[in-house]
Amino acid sequence: MAIRGIPSQREMTVEQFKEWLKQFDADGDGRISRAELREAIRSRGGWFTTLRAGRAVRRADRDKSGFVDDAEVENLVAFAQKDLGMRISAW
Repeated sequence: MAIRGIPSQREMTVEQFKEWLKQFDADGDGRISRAELREAIRSRGGWFTTLRAGRAVRRADRDKSGFVDDAEVENLVAFAQKDLGMRISAW
C-alpha cells in the first residue's frame, strides 16, 4: 500500500535512497531514528504516523538498537518498496 501523497512512479536507486535518507539524519550519527524516518516520508508529501515509522524501523532494525544504520538500510529499502509503494532499483 503506497503512502498517500507520495508518487510511486518516481524511481530511485538504492544509493539515491541512502543519500536521501542521510538528509534527515538530524543528529549526524549515521543512523535513522523513527522520528527521522517520519520526517523523511513527510518531506515527500506523504502522511506517515509515528506508529507506522516505529514499525518500519523495527522491521529494518536487525540488531534491535532502535535505529536503522547503514548495514540495515537494505531492510528499510525492502519495507519502502513493499509497504510504501516506493520504486527503488539496484542501479
